[in-house]
Amino acid sequence: MNPSSDSSPQRGRRYHHGELRAALIEASFDLLAESGLAAFSVAQVARRLGVSTAAPYRHFPDRDHLMAAVATQAAAELAEEFRQTAERTGEDPAERFAATAGAYVRFVGARGAGFNVIFAAGPRRLHDRALADAGRRLMNLLLELAQQATGQGPEASLTLVEQHVVAAHGYVTLYRDEFFARRHNGIDAVADLAVAESRTLLRGMRKAPAAGAGHS
Repeated sequence: MNPSSDSSPQRGRRYHHGELRAALIEASFDLLAESGLAAFSVAQVARRLGVSTAAPYRHFPDRDHLMAAVATQAAAELAEEFRQTAERTGEDPAERFAATAGAYVRFVGARGAGFNVIFAAGPRRLHDRALADAGRRLMNLLLELAQQATGQGPEASLTLVEQHVVAAHGYVTLYRDEFFARRHNGIDAVADLAVAESRTLLRGMRKAPAAGAGHS
């Protein structure tokens, strides 16, 4: 039998000796993209790679530690995706911010790991420094883009980011649940809906009176 065969159950064995840790992280992304966070388990990741269910524990003590590594990489990848998307979008601060909603939808559609993974309760309880730093850099980037788009301070910008994330995550979650299967063809169409929603949120914030305005 050809040892490089891609046949089950060892179809995922594509790593070199000593690279199991990285392979486990990448296989975790694949599993999340296919099955979601609720179905995620270390045993499923091991089976995907064709290794024993004990093998991952040489690198990660438990599920939360594996998820923390996945979340750290997801936060770094997503931040880079946001940066590149903003750069490609042009000079308009509002459009640069709104475009990250579409980038989020496409990223989660492909990788399966969004804010629900990056800020999941289990990994967060580990107080992992790398994960905390990656999550902070990701949020700071969004906040910076939001402040440039609104011209307002940190509090208003944080509110906008929260609404922006909720909308984008809702769109991609419903897309993965096939809610949009009949009306919209493909992830790009749903990403466009998320961008349009972000523009609407931004317009609403720009029109809203400042706190305390109109009161004597």
